[in-house]
Amino acid sequence: MENLLNKIHQIDAFKLMKQIPTNSIDLVLTDPPYFLDKLDNNWDVKSLDKVTEASVVKSLPSGMKFNKKQGMDFFCWFLEISKELLRIIKPGGFFFSFSSPRLYHRLVSAIDDSGFWIRDCFVWIYPHSQPKAMSLNHFVDKLTISEEEKEKLKINLKTWKTPQIKSCFEPIVMAQKPTEGTFLENFLKYRTGLVNTSVRLGNGMFPANVVKSEKSDDFIDNYFLLPKPNSQEKGIFNSHKTVKPLQLCEYIIKLTTFDEHSIVFDPFAGSGTTLLAAKTNNRQFIGCDINSEYVEIAKKRLNS
Repeated sequence: MENLLNKIHQIDAFKLMKQIPTNSIDLVLTDPPYFLDKLDNNWDVKSLDKVTEASVVKSLPSGMKFNKKQGMDFFCWFLEISKELLRIIKPGGFFFSFSSPRLYHRLVSAIDDSGFWIRDCFVWIYPHSQPKAMSLNHFVDKLTISEEEKEKLKINLKTWKTPQIKSCFEPIVMAQKPTEGTFLENFLKYRTGLVNTSVRLGNGMFPANVVKSEKSDDFIDNYFLLPKPNSQEKGIFNSHKTVKPLQLCEYIIKLTTFDEHSIVFDPFAGSGTTLLAAKTNNRQFIGCDINSEYVEIAKKRLNS
């Protein structure tokens, strides 16, 4: 463990987890690949960056081509991930994972089937996201009908678009490894299994499962708002597409880990936000990512 602690490693998550002893991790906080762009786990950011709206299907943006097999493949893959995480997390330890809304049921089913208790669902709200629904004009132009009929059809379908409504939230599953004995007995042995209710957002509301990273309503913002990632927080060198808010990760870490001896693990560390949040709050951490570019970004953020 000494060789693994407080570092990010460029390695496949399965291979790294095999090196981690049973019952040694206090918290897992991660954001796995969702298999929306491709159906395997060879996550290559450079190949995905080259994908454009025109180069995939000439109708849908990268990541939006619907295929039911995506969910099934993701479930099978994440079930094996979850089984190994169940082994290395301490009894009573927590497992938080971000998810795509339309694959959340697959992610939660995989975690549940692996043996975790599903405790809750956190909701991260960001109302200023970009709509992804697309016009059908491109398809209308390809129809073998007259130009007059095409124009009439376009007018009739002006407000009708592909079925991607504006996404304004991201679900985060809260799972827990079953405790040994009562909550108190488990906590006294492993220092896991309870939540610190002194951790508050905004105006001091009791810890809740809703967080926001963009202002929209004074009353709601007063209780649930946390800062969204800015360029200084992410680093001007950070090319990661989905950087999570540092204070959101800090909130979860402070809520569920006890002290400086607690170990936070992120098997899909990306640009290292979870690891940075752990370091900032005096927790030990282990991270890995298969992508060398992300690992270098994370190292810069951790050392800055």
